[in-house]
Amino acid sequence: MTKFRSLIPVALPVIAVLVLAGVWGTTLHPVTVGVVAVVLAIAVLSAVHHAEVVAHRVGEPFGSLVLAVAVTIIEVALIITLMGSGKEGASTLARDTVFAAFMITLTGIIGASLLVAGTRFRYVHFNPEGSGAALATVTAMATLTLIVPAVTTSAAESEFTSSQLAFAGISSLLLYLAFVGTQTIRHRDFFLPVEIPGEDHSDDDTHADPPSKRATLVSLLLLLIALIAVVGLAKVESPSIEAGVRAAGFPASFVGVVIALLVLLPESIAAIRAASRNRMQISLNLAIGSAIASIGLTIPAIALASLWVDTPLVLGLSPLQIVLAALTVVMTVLTIVPGRATRMQAVVHLAVFAAFIFLSIVP
Repeated sequence: MTKFRSLIPVALPVIAVLVLAGVWGTTLHPVTVGVVAVVLAIAVLSAVHHAEVVAHRVGEPFGSLVLAVAVTIIEVALIITLMGSGKEGASTLARDTVFAAFMITLTGIIGASLLVAGTRFRYVHFNPEGSGAALATVTAMATLTLIVPAVTTSAAESEFTSSQLAFAGISSLLLYLAFVGTQTIRHRDFFLPVEIPGEDHSDDDTHADPPSKRATLVSLLLLLIALIAVVGLAKVESPSIEAGVRAAGFPASFVGVVIALLVLLPESIAAIRAASRNRMQISLNLAIGSAIASIGLTIPAIALASLWVDTPLVLGLSPLQIVLAALTVVMTVLTIVPGRATRMQAVVHLAVFAAFIFLSIVP
């Protein structure tokens, strides 16, 4: 029985990829849509499991980077593929997805993590130097790539010229690389979990023996397979998602929100699990790090892909989105600066997250 259980984490990503191969290029029937949704959820849980194995081996903050970067790279492929379809909303899909990732990570993931940790431990502690640096980075990225094109005048409304797009892509990539260098080399201690004197972490699985090098490599491979399955199955489901959005009378831009929610599921679950172990710094690393990776990798890749994809690229946010982005940044600054938080901050973050979802449906 023990041997059988140990084979389950290995088998699930493979099964998910086999299902993906079986349904790829086919028209899904209602029953098949349900089956694919179940397999998609299994692939997400499998990705989280293998990401945690790798993270336990390499330690923080490298572990948080593994999942954030892997998911974002495949997210880019999904966006480019859907943009090439030329369907309604294709020109704003990159903007809608990246903005949704920004809002989901800074309001939804942080809010849920604070709620779980605050309920269980009353107070949660984290490092304001590291989290503040991460927030400053993602704020600069979001402003340069999503807000600036809404106010520039050299191109069509909410679009960049070629030179402006190149500048935005290069600056985002450089900011991302500078942040990764700071997080993993120069000031790595800023992103490690805060140890509070007198707290007992004897039941924390971070004290367990790390997996072997072979087990880590196997989990890394299975993580990539599971993430491919997640994004591939999300793409297979996308026609059903688009049809559902239209049938519900929601704006076409809501497709980007759904895509971001699906792609960020692994990070969301991993962040909440870390918060339940009173490792709020890991939750913040995952949440803000995912937002940084989403902008810092997606925008340069989309800028490069725009040379071949014959679809206008609209990156500028609407006035409503700019207001939500500004509110989110101010709120998150006030949460991070003290270095500790309670459930009150969780409620505020989740309230803004709910407003984002509602206003995405009823703009």
